[in-house]
Amino acid sequence: MPSNKLARTNDDIQRVLSELLRNIKDPRVQQGMISVTRVETTGDLRYAKVWLSVLGMRDEKEFKKGLRSASGWLRRELGSALPLRYTPELVFEIDHSIEYGAHISKMIQDLDIRPDEEN
Repeated sequence: MPSNKLARTNDDIQRVLSELLRNIKDPRVQQGMISVTRVETTGDLRYAKVWLSVLGMRDEKEFKKGLRSASGWLRRELGSALPLRYTPELVFEIDHSIEYGAHISKMIQDLDIRPDEEN
């Protein structure tokens, strides 16, 4: 369980990255609706693992390549936006949970269940 300060830092990084991801011009990154679902920072603030959920992603490999190429810019902007001693190196992971939840919801809606008839 992260400390209170680390949890606040994670929330701040999540908020700032959510805003910054909208400003990336790379078409490989702008494939759909991007949301930052979670951020976990190491205790020494050297690394931050960022989970992204993308609704409508066309090509996951190209998306990750675009993120890697933009990570330097994102890190610099993050460092100027937050008063941290060290700006963490960003490691991006794709979170498929929202996409999976939408798929399960659609499957449930598509079931042909008739209501119980009273005897």
